[in-house]
Amino acid sequence: MTVDAPDFADLVASLPLAVMLVDPAGRVTLTNAACEQLLNASERAVIGAAVDSLLTLTEETDPREGRTFAAFDTEIETPRAGRLRVDFADTLLADHPGWRLVTLHHAAHSRRLGVAAERAAAARSAVGAAAMLAHEIKNPLSGIRGAAQLIADGAEAGELTRLIITEVDRVAALIDRMEDFTDTRPPSLRATNIYPLLAHARDVALAGFARGIAIEERFDPSLPAALVDGDALLQVILNLLKNAATALGAIGERRIVLTTAYRHGMAVAAAPGRPRQPLPIEICVMDTGPGAPEDIAEHLFDPFVSSRPEGKGLGLALVDKLVRDMGGIVQYSREGHPHMTVFRLLLPRAF
Repeated sequence: MTVDAPDFADLVASLPLAVMLVDPAGRVTLTNAACEQLLNASERAVIGAAVDSLLTLTEETDPREGRTFAAFDTEIETPRAGRLRVDFADTLLADHPGWRLVTLHHAAHSRRLGVAAERAAAARSAVGAAAMLAHEIKNPLSGIRGAAQLIADGAEAGELTRLIITEVDRVAALIDRMEDFTDTRPPSLRATNIYPLLAHARDVALAGFARGIAIEERFDPSLPAALVDGDALLQVILNLLKNAATALGAIGERRIVLTTAYRHGMAVAAAPGRPRQPLPIEICVMDTGPGAPEDIAEHLFDPFVSSRPEGKGLGLALVDKLVRDMGGIVQYSREGHPHMTVFRLLLPRAF
């Protein structure tokens, strides 16, 4: 059966990133000015050429034939532009079997644009740390000083002593949470069946902070073992479940959904200096809450950023750290109809 070529000419021409439409034979049938500029090649040189002759992925990747594939901040080799670092995606067109859309975005350019945002995030974190520590430590110190003064004035020491111990423990607990971010020990990664961890996290949630909230499970029963630190992943899931339970509030639909899936073709470096690897194991924690305010949605994983007045902004930042330490990534989004809040974990599989 012959499949007609997709008519994407106007759309492709208007896109600011480099695009190539590739036919079932692997030859480019359509491109745009951004692609010509990136590859340093004219439209005449690109149209009709085999896409493999125009670019080659030089780093270790895992493109699977017949599947969508993406690699971020990866290196490609081109005949005329030499070696380039790009965000690369090779996407299958569902309604046109055999046809693919290849997109390229210059990674160095996106990193330059991100410098100011990274500096601003670091400044927000420093200011947030100072404000949070001042607030959290000042209150118990005030109580401790008052209790000590009353004891010095001859008041009964028993109850006041217990108050002092409680407030000192509260300061110590805050410091312990801060120290989680300075733990540089490598995680203990091993092949792990994630389902017992998810079941344990669900049971803990239902027995405590998520009591009275429905937790649905939509699992892929054929999911292979993940390469993770079991204790760290359990802490991540518990933090995300607690975050979801808190976001639901006391009224309205109160529902949390846990899902798992196997996602082909996702390969990223979780952190600078980390080797690129596929991250096909997906775990999602979803809730029917309102989601994060738009002004902080992009900074949810920064330390000391919280949408709640009483929030410390440490839970999601710790989730991000633990997941990155295991070589994975965590993402936030609003998806579905009606919208649900989605925290998506992408983790490596055990080979």
